[in-house]
Amino acid sequence: MDPKYCAIIMTMPNSTSLNIAVIYGSARQGRQGIKAARFIVRKLEQRGQLVTLVDSQEHLLPLLDLMYKEYKAGKAPAAMEAIGDILKAADGFVIVSAEYNHSIPAALKNLLDHFQSEYLYKPSAIVTYSAGPFGGVRALINLRAILAELGTPSIPSAFPISHVHNSFDDDGNALDGIYDERVIKFLDEFEWYTHALKLAREQKQFDHSLPTQQQLCRGINASGMRIPRP
Repeated sequence: MDPKYCAIIMTMPNSTSLNIAVIYGSARQGRQGIKAARFIVRKLEQRGQLVTLVDSQEHLLPLLDLMYKEYKAGKAPAAMEAIGDILKAADGFVIVSAEYNHSIPAALKNLLDHFQSEYLYKPSAIVTYSAGPFGGVRALINLRAILAELGTPSIPSAFPISHVHNSFDDDGNALDGIYDERVIKFLDEFEWYTHALKLAREQKQFDHSLPTQQQLCRGINASGMRIPRP
């Protein structure tokens, strides 16, 4: 690790574990990205973090109709309640995404869009993958905008994975040592932002309302009231 970067990392408190949700969405048969998700889970756990894998195939959600917040408390479908509890408890999120046609998988987008306030003022980090040499970086561009809109801005570093089917075993162990090396700075940076924002949330009250551009789109004024349509 770069000594200068190490010095920055060491300025943040690290006495308690972070609660991290690793979010993976793919409905494809024979999906390979689950290996990458397990790799990230394994690496975070080795660093002493509390990690939950949110897999769209384990928590089957309907196509988006009602968001989680639109159900009465305790009345959402069981899978949605389970994910909601995980996201509320999380200090940060690692999103693991394939690249489909320059964007992210429908299963991942559907999972992300069911939730909103659970993301606010918490950082995210992006892992992308593909079967080819480019590691899903075109999906990365699209995903950054989505996460910012949801209220969980992504850290500057990303973790693209090329030839995902040949890069990890089924348990998420890297078959190419370069991934074990590259992931260190990626997770160092993610943990720095996660600690920093967790500390800020604990020290200062924050606004749970929608981002301003979403309020405008929904016809809501600064006081939280709907603006009458002309």
